[in-house]
Amino acid sequence: MESIKIFGVTIHNTTLDDTTKLLEQSLKENKLKVIYTPNTEIIMAAKGNNELRDLINKGDLILPDGIGLIYGSRIKKKPLKERVTGFDTSMKLLDIANKYSYSIYLLGGKDGIAKEAAKRIKADYPNINIAGFHHGYFKGSHLGLSNEPEEEKIIKEINEKKPDIIFVGFGFPKQEIWIDANRSRIDGKVIIGNGGVMDILSGNSRRAPEIYIKLGLEWLYRLMKEPSRIKRQIVLPKFLIDVIFSKNAIE
Repeated sequence: MESIKIFGVTIHNTTLDDTTKLLEQSLKENKLKVIYTPNTEIIMAAKGNNELRDLINKGDLILPDGIGLIYGSRIKKKPLKERVTGFDTSMKLLDIANKYSYSIYLLGGKDGIAKEAAKRIKADYPNINIAGFHHGYFKGSHLGLSNEPEEEKIIKEINEKKPDIIFVGFGFPKQEIWIDANRSRIDGKVIIGNGGVMDILSGNSRRAPEIYIKLGLEWLYRLMKEPSRIKRQIVLPKFLIDVIFSKNAIE
């Protein structure tokens, strides 16, 4: 698949439609496909962390989930086709799962969030088989710990249920670290680190209104709702400045 590198991080140059077709194919195979969805904040974190950058680059599908990545690629005349968010990709996975009666396992969020998300998924997508769910507050490889009993129990349950799709919502970088550490021993077909998607699916939080999303201003909506995010949001202009003044920012 065509790709570019942004500060050394591989980003696949695709569209949501093409991603959906690839996911449909992946779900017919018997090999786990790992999906990461880096945004501007993640790229900037990986820019200064080679280990994290290399981890992300091991993903099978690395999607441009950040309007800053779209702007930056255009500035350097290596344009990405469109923003492909983790949320939209997750919704497409649910559509596919409902169409073909695939199974899903939900891992992440506070206690009760994954359970409520599973309940609502089943109501909205009746053909999906809920293989299981578990909250994200357990000791494990995402915290730098190994051989933790609770993590081993979760992985055993996943492998016994053999879900087609696994949502992992710990937030960055814990979800990426957990997926990378365990991908070789998980029996599934598609696994995606999708941050707060389960919170939205559970009804615990809301996505930005469509107009903000279409205008690429989802970050502004979040900032208005949570002014404390300013320290995180400042990364967007910093990213664009770095892109403009760095010769090899995007290759």
